[in-house]
Amino acid sequence: MSTKKVVEDNVHELNPVHSDDVELKQNSLSDKDAISKDDEEDIDDSILDSYAHTKSIVIKKTEILFKQCDSKLQKAILFFSCFLIGYGYGLDSNIRYVYTGYASSDYGQHSLIATVGVINAVVGAASQMALARLSDVFGRLEILIASVVLYAAGTVIQSQAYDIQRFCAGSIFYNLGYVGVILIVTIIISDFSSLRWRTFYKCSVTLPFVINTWISGDVSSAVGPDKNWSWGIGMWAIIFPVASLPLIFVILHMRLKAGKTPEWKALKRQKTHYQSKGLWSFLKELYWRTDITGILILTVMLGCILVPLTLAGGAKSKWAKGEIIGPLVLGVVLIPIFGLYESYIARYPLAAYKLVKDRGVWSAMCIQFLLYFIGTMYKGYLYTVLIIAMNQSVKSATRINILPSFVSVVGTPFFGVVVAYVRRLKMFILSGISLYMVGLGLMYHFRGYEYSKNGVIGGLVVIGLGMCLYTGSVSLTVQASTSHEHMASVISLLLTVFRIGSAVASAVSGAVWTNLLPGRLEKDFEQYGNATLAKFAYKSPYKFVKEYKYGSDIRNSLIESYRYIQKMEVLIALVFCAVMLGCAFALRDPELTDEQAQNDLKDGEYIDAKTNDPIARVFLKWREGRKKEKAQAEGSL
Repeated sequence: MSTKKVVEDNVHELNPVHSDDVELKQNSLSDKDAISKDDEEDIDDSILDSYAHTKSIVIKKTEILFKQCDSKLQKAILFFSCFLIGYGYGLDSNIRYVYTGYASSDYGQHSLIATVGVINAVVGAASQMALARLSDVFGRLEILIASVVLYAAGTVIQSQAYDIQRFCAGSIFYNLGYVGVILIVTIIISDFSSLRWRTFYKCSVTLPFVINTWISGDVSSAVGPDKNWSWGIGMWAIIFPVASLPLIFVILHMRLKAGKTPEWKALKRQKTHYQSKGLWSFLKELYWRTDITGILILTVMLGCILVPLTLAGGAKSKWAKGEIIGPLVLGVVLIPIFGLYESYIARYPLAAYKLVKDRGVWSAMCIQFLLYFIGTMYKGYLYTVLIIAMNQSVKSATRINILPSFVSVVGTPFFGVVVAYVRRLKMFILSGISLYMVGLGLMYHFRGYEYSKNGVIGGLVVIGLGMCLYTGSVSLTVQASTSHEHMASVISLLLTVFRIGSAVASAVSGAVWTNLLPGRLEKDFEQYGNATLAKFAYKSPYKFVKEYKYGSDIRNSLIESYRYIQKMEVLIALVFCAVMLGCAFALRDPELTDEQAQNDLKDGEYIDAKTNDPIARVFLKWREGRKKEKAQAEGSL
């Protein structure tokens, strides 16, 4: 078999970079004028073979695109386009959370907010790995456009839903698009930034929160969520695609420029797997590469375990019913099946063992899981608590609810500049998690009545400061330790674990709410001798507070019930925050360079395990000293 045939058959393999090959390619193809139009048709096959063996076609095209964005103006336009798309999905997510509460209340199913959250998180978690791999096969732009279409379709379905089942169906499509957009934009920013300045450049999609924090309350109030939540959701089927157009056009412009380069023309001569082997072989390869079966097992497993937790409670417990027990049993049975499939059958497992066994990766995965888990636990029903138990307006509750994001985003540009010069992240991560724990302590203390408002604001501000220091930094420690070829997979892996944490937290938070709140309401309302009060307050809390004003005895009883439930939610978050702090000590602390990713990995390596870790070195020296002291003490005996 010829060398060229081997290249054609393996054009999508993510092979390690061979520095000699890259140098040969650069020396041969760097001068645009060196290859005339006549010569372009007869590029030396040995150069093509060397060129294709370095990386997959899409990864190589991405690096060529990066070279087209070589001026400050072009980079400014690119990141401003990312700002616009971030502004769109950021504002939408802030107010859609509010509209979801009113929609479920309108259906008489307010307690099912957690179920909707679980479905959203499960779909998001399961889809991200596949989307990342598809972006390495088809390209970033193609998956971005597909995600925008799914986002708009799901939004239309949600806005027109007249029951909770159809609303959840719309949530599936919406979340496929939502997580796809976030993932691809994150990968694009990583493609077009150095490790040293990546934290700063990521501000382009997070800075909109500075604006959204203050206008989201006005937007949600102006729409009138109690009556017009349908339009409040549906309008984003128009707004968001429009906000996405600038980024799409910028990438198209870079493609037009890249298409004129000899490097791009050399790549165009390479046959893809589809061109060399045909449609059927391509589809089979795509099936294995995206690990569709593994993703389906993961989705069903998470859904069967987590969704029943949010449905089993309520005014009447359903734990003994087959519709709850059956899915739970199936979900538990699927856990070992998923592990066996990924270990022995999947050709491209969702998480390669060589990757996840490294302490820098598994510790980052644990933190990413706990980050969303903890955030969802204390915030899952915070908006409802602010309205019901603290007598806040829609505008005030919306603004307070997103304060952590506001504080984090305001501080991130300054933090990004500091990181660019300090070039280390671990000490900031440890400090950030410690601040997060302090903020949760304040949230535990202030849980109800109007006087708690300032305490809640203070707690959320401290949490936001902590988030500024560690949320993006954890992922960057892993990106700085892996190659560009594996970067999309690493980013999607961490985002997947992040979403799974949200799904688990939504299930746990919903389980606490649906299993404890009905009994607590009955206990607190028992003195009034009205059996229907507790059911009314549980199913439609927003309608309930319109009838029973703040300060009345019945409203105070409702507040006490909410205080008790919020205490349980925040207590769970506090316990796991301590676990997260312990995981942070196991992170690697690579130096951030001016490269896109780690370029010194050997064949078969996923992570650079040789990086210097000052904090770990201090700990190891302390442990060595303790061992010597122990040995000396035993020797003296």
